[in-house]
Amino acid sequence: MTARNLRLMSYGLLGCCLAISSGLLGREVRPVDAGLTAHEWGTFTSIAGERGQAVLWTPLSGATDLPGFVEHFRDPHFKLGLQGTVRMETPVLYFYDSRETTVSVKVNFSNGVITEWYPHANRVEPQSERIGEVLYNKRLDGSIAWDAVTVAPNVRADFPDERRDSHYYAARQTSATPLRVMTASGEQREKFLFYRGVATFAVPVSARVAADGNVTVENHGGEKIPNVVLFERRGEKVGFRIGGAVENKTTLEPAALTEDITSLSKELEGVLISQGLYQDEAQAMVATWRNSWFEEGSRLLYIVPGAFVDRVLPLTISPAPAQTVRVFVGRMELVTPATERAVERALASKDQVTLAKYGRFLEPILQTMMKKERNRVKLQQIQQELSTVYSAVVAQNVGSR
Repeated sequence: MTARNLRLMSYGLLGCCLAISSGLLGREVRPVDAGLTAHEWGTFTSIAGERGQAVLWTPLSGATDLPGFVEHFRDPHFKLGLQGTVRMETPVLYFYDSRETTVSVKVNFSNGVITEWYPHANRVEPQSERIGEVLYNKRLDGSIAWDAVTVAPNVRADFPDERRDSHYYAARQTSATPLRVMTASGEQREKFLFYRGVATFAVPVSARVAADGNVTVENHGGEKIPNVVLFERRGEKVGFRIGGAVENKTTLEPAALTEDITSLSKELEGVLISQGLYQDEAQAMVATWRNSWFEEGSRLLYIVPGAFVDRVLPLTISPAPAQTVRVFVGRMELVTPATERAVERALASKDQVTLAKYGRFLEPILQTMMKKERNRVKLQQIQQELSTVYSAVVAQNVGSR
C-alpha cells in the first residue's frame, strides 16, 4: 500500500471519528442506572364523532373523586369545562430498585395541560390564565417536572390516606419501590408519581359506528395497534369482542351480551402483561378503571402504540433506567344506535337515573343526537337536557369559588 493511500485511509478514519463525536455531542447523553427499572401505565380517553374520529368534548359532570392531598391546576372543578379531544387519565409511574437512589423526572405533554398531580412537583407549565382558550386553539405544550425523587426501598409505606371511596388507591397494590419527595412543608411519600391532563391531539385510531351496530376501526398511525376490544353494557348485561392487532382497518360486530366483567378483567390483564407490565401492575390498572371502563354504554379499548405515547408524552428520567416500560390504554366512547335509543327513551320519560349512567359522556352524546334529530319535539327535549347539564356545572363551579 502506498504512502498516499495510507494517508487517505487515515483521513477517512479521522473523519468518521469526528462525525461520530459530533453526533454524540449533538445529543444529550444521560447516564444509565443499571439497577433501576421504570414502569408506567395510563389511559387516553376520547369520544368518537360521526366519522369515527376523536372530537372535542366537554365532560361537564363527574366531580373528581381524587383524595384531598392531590394537587390541582387552579381548583378541582377547573377542567370540567375544559374542552379537549383527549382526557389523559391517571398515568402512574413506578420505580424499582434494591438500593436508594435519586432521579429527576420530566414529562412533556403535546397540545395539552397537566391538571392534577402528586407528589408535589417542582414545575408545572404553562401557568397561563388563558389556558382554556389556548388549549382549544392547539397552541400549547404542557409539562410537569420533579427535580429530586428518591427511590427508597427501606422507607416505611405510611402513605397519605383519605377519602377511601377513591379509586386512586388501587394503583398502590404493587411491589414497586416507595418514593420520597421533599417539599417546603415536609416530606411526601407515595408508591408512584401520579398526574393527569387534557389535550387536543389526534388519537391514532378512528371507530365509526354503522347503522347495524358494526364498528369499523381504522389505524391512522404509523405503528400497529397491538390490540383492540369492543365492549358494551346495557344494564346488568355485558358483552365484549377482542379484535386483536390492527395494521390498517378491521370491522367488529357487536358482541352478544352474555359475558361477565370478571372474564373480561382477566383477558385485559393478560393483554397488559403481554405489553410488558408486571402482573400486579396489570391487576392494579384494571382495578383502578374497572368501574369506568365497564360502565353503561359502548366503547373501544385499544393498546396505544408505544412510539405514539413517546411522541405525545415524552418522558425523561435521569439517570436513565436500564429498562422503561410504558403501557397506555386508549378508550374511545362510541355513540351507537343502542345508546341513542336508550337516551331517547330516558329523555321522553324524564328518567334521570338512566341519563346519569352516561355521566360525563352525556353532553357529547346529546350533541351527536342533536345533529341527527329532525323531530322538533325530540330536538327540544335534547336541548332542554343539555341546558340542564350546562346549568349544573356552572352552579358547581360558582359554588367552588
